[in-house]
Amino acid sequence: MHIYLTSGTGDFLEQLKNKYPNEGMILIHGEGNSVLIHETEGKSVFATPRKFEVLDSVNDLEERGFFVFNNIPVTDEGRPVFEHRFLNRAGAIEDEPGFVAFRLLRPLNSETYIVMTQWNGPHSFEAWKSSKAFASAHAERKEPTGVNQQNIFSAASYVTTYSAAPKEENED
Repeated sequence: MHIYLTSGTGDFLEQLKNKYPNEGMILIHGEGNSVLIHETEGKSVFATPRKFEVLDSVNDLEERGFFVFNNIPVTDEGRPVFEHRFLNRAGAIEDEPGFVAFRLLRPLNSETYIVMTQWNGPHSFEAWKSSKAFASAHAERKEPTGVNQQNIFSAASYVTTYSAAPKEENED
């Protein structure tokens, strides 16, 4: 399974989505830009997408709610360590109120992985960030890996958030 992302204005991406009604694309809106998500076993219909392989997933993505992209630049050397950590995660997020879906995305044309979570709304995500499960999932690991932990990341991670509906419609 792959996910292809393309960015642009909401109007342009809405037209693109409508051009391919059978592709099940999801249009999300962030601060200053919109993103069209195309999850498929096939090829992308986008001209120049950001391309990802889905390494892990929980539930189906839905065209509603609040999306959080944790963008994590990982060095080539760090990829196996990073993927091992996520593929062996506790999975506590799935039991959180308001959780909808999860994707771990391996970049095919960049170094930045995306940990994508979908929530009923921003309040559900904020509640998760304040939970004991979040603290446990993000605790510093002391496992010997043979790789200097500082060297697995090539830059600081950053979070981008999006709504699948206009802001006033997207409340918990």
